[in-house]
Amino acid sequence: MALFKKRQVGKPGEWYYCLVHKKVEEGPECPAKDRFGPYATPEEAAHAMETAQERNLEWQTDPRWNDTSREEGEGTPGSAS
Repeated sequence: MALFKKRQVGKPGEWYYCLVHKKVEEGPECPAKDRFGPYATPEEAAHAMETAQERNLEWQTDPRWNDTSREEGEGTPGSAS
C-alpha cells in the first residue's frame, strides 16, 4: 500500500495557476510546489502572478514586518559608524 498518492484528484470549482506551464487549471493538475491557489474563479487564477506581486509589495512596505529602528542602529553596510 502506497503512503502517498502520486496525483491529486482535482475538485470542480477550484482553480489554480501552474507556475511551470503558465496556465490556469481546474483542480490541481500539477504538484503543489508548482502552483498558486485555489482560487474561486478562473479569472482570479489567471491573475495569480499579479496578485502575488501586489502582496509581496504590501509585505515589503508593511512597517509591522520592517524593523527600521534596528537598521538605523546598525548603520548601513559600508558606512563608518
